[in-house]
Amino acid sequence: MVYLLALVLASPTPQSTVAPAPIATASPSVIATPQDTRSLVLPPVPAIEPAFRATDIPLPPGGIAGVDEPFVGISVDDAVSMALLRNTDLALSQSNRRIAAYQIIAARGAYDVKFQVQPVYQVSREASVSSLQAGPGNGPITQVTAGAQAGFSGNTTTGGTYQITSSANRIDNNFLYNSYNPYYQTALGFQYTQPLARNNGLDENRRQLEIAQIGHDLSTDNALLTASNTIDNVLGAYYNLVSAWKNVAIQEDALRQAKAQEESNARLVKRGAAAPVDVAESDTQVQEFQNDVYSAIANVGSLQNQLKQLLLGNPADPLWTANLVPTSPVTTIIVEPKTEDLVLAALKNRPEVGQLREDIREENVNVAYQKGQTRPQIDLNLGVTENGFAGAPQTLTNTPLFSIIGGEIVDINELIARSNAATPGAPPILPINPSALLAGPSAGTIGKLGTSFGSALKGTYPEYTLSATLSFPIRNRTAEGNYLAELERRNALQTQEVAVIERIETEARNAVQSYRSARSRLVAATAARRAAEIVAASELRKFKAGASTTFLVLQRQVTLANERGSELQAQTDLQRALVELDRVSGTILPNNHVEIDTLGTAPEGATPNLLATPAPLPSPH
Repeated sequence: MVYLLALVLASPTPQSTVAPAPIATASPSVIATPQDTRSLVLPPVPAIEPAFRATDIPLPPGGIAGVDEPFVGISVDDAVSMALLRNTDLALSQSNRRIAAYQIIAARGAYDVKFQVQPVYQVSREASVSSLQAGPGNGPITQVTAGAQAGFSGNTTTGGTYQITSSANRIDNNFLYNSYNPYYQTALGFQYTQPLARNNGLDENRRQLEIAQIGHDLSTDNALLTASNTIDNVLGAYYNLVSAWKNVAIQEDALRQAKAQEESNARLVKRGAAAPVDVAESDTQVQEFQNDVYSAIANVGSLQNQLKQLLLGNPADPLWTANLVPTSPVTTIIVEPKTEDLVLAALKNRPEVGQLREDIREENVNVAYQKGQTRPQIDLNLGVTENGFAGAPQTLTNTPLFSIIGGEIVDINELIARSNAATPGAPPILPINPSALLAGPSAGTIGKLGTSFGSALKGTYPEYTLSATLSFPIRNRTAEGNYLAELERRNALQTQEVAVIERIETEARNAVQSYRSARSRLVAATAARRAAEIVAASELRKFKAGASTTFLVLQRQVTLANERGSELQAQTDLQRALVELDRVSGTILPNNHVEIDTLGTAPEGATPNLLATPAPLPSPH
């Protein structure tokens, strides 16, 4: 089209004063008013389907597509109750709340006590390197260790870690000079580490638990916000459906009046008292009103589907094929609330405020945690271990070393005897007692595993440890950067808090103004509708008396239909303004008895059976 326009503009301007030939248009049958077109730019337009005519077909049925069941009455309370229990969005919100609760359980798992057991079986063989370090026959030393280690470990809510351990081993060793074989080694231990600087006030486990708890509160606020929006949508769809059904009645009444006027004109034409064009004129108006009826019915069908989608949670629910008829009366006029009262109520009740509050709580946790990470690491370590021992004592007199030592003792004792005999007046030298080299085992060490554990419990062989772990990074830019980032996020949330308050105040002002305007428009629309009824009735009487025309009567009928529609729209707007006041103040939740634990769940019998009490057909008036 731009290319054609450019061609026309570039072509030389005709100099002839003769009027140009008419250009073919898409509707050549339309007769245009003669005028001078020389100053106009008229690009050529091809004639597309110039002979198109709509096919004459009978009127389609006036029902709603997909609905063949009876009319079913539904109150506004039933509609809200059904939506809160069966709406799929609320079911998803309830699922998110359960997920958040499970995340709290998962976060608490950081403090679960962990039990660990490790059985041990080990065989080792060591080569003999000397006669003093050898097995039987100067062969290799073989040691077999069988036992287990077990223990409990976990974290404390102060950021510390603990570990309680126990071990028991039986050791069989063929080393020639072992005093016990087999022997049993046991140990009971306790270790505890407590951070004194970093992770003292808030460690990662406590941070995750607090965030999980805040996340659960946030999921509750999200569910309440979804419930608030759902109720708002349900009430909007409900009262729009009220208006739509009333509009159908208005359009049908206008259609009947136009049809009556057409029939009256036909009778007048038949008697010669009116021109045939009056019948055509009234017939045109009948068809226009007939089209308005179809449009009104289509609007009812669309709003019914919108409301059903909010109420029903099952695609196979029989209510999908039922006609829903609102049965609740419109709300009466209330005293106009003050803007500041709405704002205060909103700050107390609105789920959006709760969401922001939980975001700030979470950010405060993150700030505290990241601030703690900038501190040095100072950990206090405490350890206590009680060791136990027992075994079967061995005789060492038959070992090579003791055989050599035994012979040496005999020779030494002979020398001592000779010395004593040679010096009868001197104090005698006591001989060496060979049994002294074969001292018996220590008290309480003869036995098996029970004896070894008994000595550990008595604290016979204790071991105590007290230490500290200190770490002072020269620079900790990672922690510093994370801390500054969290501070900035908290500042952003504080700015967002101001924005939320401003938005709530704006919504409160708009809601009050909308209610005031809707109330005034309803008063004006009602007065205009009453006046239109009087004028239409008067015009009809004048027509019957021959003092008016069909055109004026039809104009009055159109005006009356429009004024009825304006009044109906004003009523709907007033109802929506009342709903908006509840939504802005946050009282839409308590006013509709919202219970957070039942949102999106519909146990058997919890929702009303609307099909059990079908409603009467809606009145056309």
